[in-house]
Amino acid sequence: MGPNLLAMLLFEKFGQHQPLNRQSERYGREGIDLPVSTLADQVGAATVALAPLHELIARHVMAAERLHANDTTVPILAKGKTDTGRIWTYVRDGRPFGGGDPPAALYFASRDRRQEHPDAHLAAWRGTLQADAYGGYNGLYDPAPPGGPVTSALCWSHACRCFFELADIAASTRRRPDAAPRVANRPGGGEAH
Repeated sequence: MGPNLLAMLLFEKFGQHQPLNRQSERYGREGIDLPVSTLADQVGAATVALAPLHELIARHVMAAERLHANDTTVPILAKGKTDTGRIWTYVRDGRPFGGGDPPAALYFASRDRRQEHPDAHLAAWRGTLQADAYGGYNGLYDPAPPGGPVTSALCWSHACRCFFELADIAASTRRRPDAAPRVANRPGGGEAH
């Protein structure tokens, strides 16, 4: 298997979420016999070959004094169905704060959104974590661990959403003539506006 085919195999699997069985079937329709076991062996070998690069990126990201964290859903193929897993992303980018180090992102995957995942990913890291208000990060903010706590810096993008939603509700209310709240069965009879 050449480097171009290997790169395409990895991109299809991880970038496009195409399971190996579907890739094998597609190659079969083109007259190319690539069994799932062969593709799986190649993915495994590539993972081992790329592990030192992943380790260098992880060291660089985790050396930051400030990290941005988020998780997002990702489809995971399960027996006879698709489950929803998580991709955990930790981003180092000090440029908005006058930092000169190159930005980088570190990714981890899990089958669920339990607190144990960010706890494990950031167990040895200390600094300021900018993240949403997901309760799974709360264990990191505990002042008891050796080396001190992680400092929380909530994400303004998430906070702004509430203001935009409120503005949307207010605008919708002003546009509808029947939107004034009504209180039925008011003492003294009638309805109030």
